[in-house]
Amino acid sequence: MIDAFTKKKITKILDEYIEAKIPKHVRNELRLNFTIRGSNVTLYQERPAYMSDDWVKLNIAQFRIDQKEWKVYWQDSKSKWHHIDDIAPSSNFETQLKVVDQGHNGLFDF
Repeated sequence: MIDAFTKKKITKILDEYIEAKIPKHVRNELRLNFTIRGSNVTLYQERPAYMSDDWVKLNIAQFRIDQKEWKVYWQDSKSKWHHIDDIAPSSNFETQLKVVDQGHNGLFDF
């Protein structure tokens, strides 16, 4: 479970990241958002559905804190999350977010 202080810190980091990542002129075509549940932080994008007013949610990555270290996960086509072994756990959330932002060999391109 993420404590209140860490949750507030992560929210601030991700709010700033999203603000900088998505230019204002494309926000009606692409949204970036996140959820925090238990010990998991899920980063996702939303795009308008074809010929509909609805938005389609596409998960990008999930960060899980375990023993004070953040691990990065990717989601397969069956919506199952998998740990990425070659991304070392880190106590610094921003380090893990940077790895995802850089794409990690095309795994997190968005």
